[in-house]
Amino acid sequence: MTSARRRSYGVKRAPYAFLLPATVLFALFFALPIGYAVWLSLHKVKVSGLGLGAGARSEVWAGLENYTDSLTDPELLAGALRVLGYGCIVVPVMLGLALLFALMLDSEKVRLAPFTRLAIFLPYSIPGVVAALLWGFLYLPSVSPFYYVLDALGLPQPDLLDGGPLYGALSNIAIWGGTGFNMIVIYTSLRAIPAEVHEAAKLDGATPLQTALRIKIPMVAPSLVLTFFFSIIATLQVFNEPTTLKPLTNSVSTTWSPLMKVYRDAFGTGDIYRAAAEAVIIALATLVLSFGFLRAANRRNRQDARQGGAR
Repeated sequence: MTSARRRSYGVKRAPYAFLLPATVLFALFFALPIGYAVWLSLHKVKVSGLGLGAGARSEVWAGLENYTDSLTDPELLAGALRVLGYGCIVVPVMLGLALLFALMLDSEKVRLAPFTRLAIFLPYSIPGVVAALLWGFLYLPSVSPFYYVLDALGLPQPDLLDGGPLYGALSNIAIWGGTGFNMIVIYTSLRAIPAEVHEAAKLDGATPLQTALRIKIPMVAPSLVLTFFFSIIATLQVFNEPTTLKPLTNSVSTTWSPLMKVYRDAFGTGDIYRAAAEAVIIALATLVLSFGFLRAANRRNRQDARQGGAR
């Protein structure tokens, strides 16, 4: 083999060499665990006699039995409904605030922009468990300074960890922690808008509000779609906030969210096969919702592009 052919052969193999570490890590820490979870979900434990002694418990094929049991489990369905209500609060409020803050920071009249960006983004850098603990103690009437102020003023002191206010309390933690990240994504897209667009809007006499509604928001629509996509996934996988607040109130059960139900079945009752089936169902639901949303967004973008071309 000549030197030229060796160099050509080496160039062709170079991309695969660069991809190899990522491929190995993906297989070991993503594909393999998913495959093992699917395998577990299709099996169950068969107990013989009293379940004592060697060979009394054996792993047998269960087929779709774990899936049918999970899909008809009222606790899992109730947890999904609770997460749906939680998401109806978190996603629109968090993205609305992120868009508002990004538009304000992109304004020419804003002052102390670097400090403001850091202040809004800083809560995102705090771990979710720590944030939930901080807010949990602020919600407790016995230790919260807010309840002390309300009591001193003679105002009512609502219990935010009981009943309907619990949704607002949990949503507040997620909104407080996630708004900064989404704001940075949207703000980055706003800064990428060419200066000529802003100058043309000024020459046309557009007000800052008109510029924001008719130019900036439509041009950052892809970023809004991306942040909405991430927010949906995070909402479906809510776990830290209710799990951390659970010791502080009796209103949060061990199955408040679907992931908490998976954790309870896997490590509380020890039924890892049922938990694996529930985890696969949650993953499939997340995939279907995310794919459906992205497909709808892409269809809308193609329609807008065709309408723009027709004009």
